[in-house]
Amino acid sequence: MARRKRGKSGKVRVAIVGMGIGKANAKALQKNPRAEVAALCDLLPERMEAFAKELNLPGILRFTDYKEMCRDERIDAVFVGTPNQFHVPVALEAVRNGKHVLVTKPLADALAPARKLVKAAEAAKVVNMMSLSTRFGPGCRILGGYLARGEFGEVYYARARSVRRLGIPHWGLGFVRKGGGAWRDMGVHVLDAVWWLMGMPRPVSVLGVAGAKFGPRGEGYLGGRRPPKDYWSEYAADDYAGGFVRFENGAGVQVESFWASHQPEELQIELFGTQAGAKLSPLTIYRTHDYVTSNEAVEVPKETNGFDANTAHWVDCILDGVKCEAPLRHGLLVQEMMEALLDSAERGKEVRL
Repeated sequence: MARRKRGKSGKVRVAIVGMGIGKANAKALQKNPRAEVAALCDLLPERMEAFAKELNLPGILRFTDYKEMCRDERIDAVFVGTPNQFHVPVALEAVRNGKHVLVTKPLADALAPARKLVKAAEAAKVVNMMSLSTRFGPGCRILGGYLARGEFGEVYYARARSVRRLGIPHWGLGFVRKGGGAWRDMGVHVLDAVWWLMGMPRPVSVLGVAGAKFGPRGEGYLGGRRPPKDYWSEYAADDYAGGFVRFENGAGVQVESFWASHQPEELQIELFGTQAGAKLSPLTIYRTHDYVTSNEAVEVPKETNGFDANTAHWVDCILDGVKCEAPLRHGLLVQEMMEALLDSAERGKEVRL
């Protein structure tokens, strides 16, 4: 049973680390009647100042030192929204101080620190969870319901891809240095979601390719904005990756991620089942009965989003002891697949898990 913590108000008091993806999660938590955004943490005070005004919380606690923040008794839980390379140091400090954690994807910048964090979080018996806006998005949740009812039969194959045309981040070197890259930034979304939809089978092998064709030339950056050379000359990650994961149950998934490309933008998941198939966007179910085909368009609620659902589940786990649907251990298993694909690309051969 998870250790439950809450303030005198009965709400979970959450600290937000990182004013990037932290903003979307903070706004989701602020809408939750059982949560309170109690603190902000960032290296730059001006970023916290601006966001405190945006949240209309002028007196909110602010920290530039995450270790000091994690020791503060006025905080029950921590959202970690830093660059990949700092997920583990911040989350480790949080769990060592008995704080529940919600870590943005990916779990880490490499496999060894990811394993270290999972071990520490499970030993601390705090609620430890991945922040996964795609898996918790309304389309994926609807598809998950179809699958749970067995309407697809056996899902034996899938395709998943995240494609950007001009989408390389240009505001933080953590994205483009070793440990960053398109695969860990965007590929993780579709890989995690499709793996969850397929029932989280155990991966046994990965074959992949990866590289950087745009970023090191100063091309392909978000919004068509060319950053200074001292930014793109630091490029040491991938801007595309793709490959195939084979699972123990015989199923397989083809997965791709592009930060930049000469292709239309797309975030897509396609499922192949023995009784039905589906694609995520627009959400459509494909069936055949007595050799008659049908395509069923499914309306996705527009008033809900993955951040709201993800953070709400985390709060429920903390306050009610609900079993966590996306623990850090799931993030570790996805990390193993991600790192195996990059390893396969570097070695030029299949990697067995």
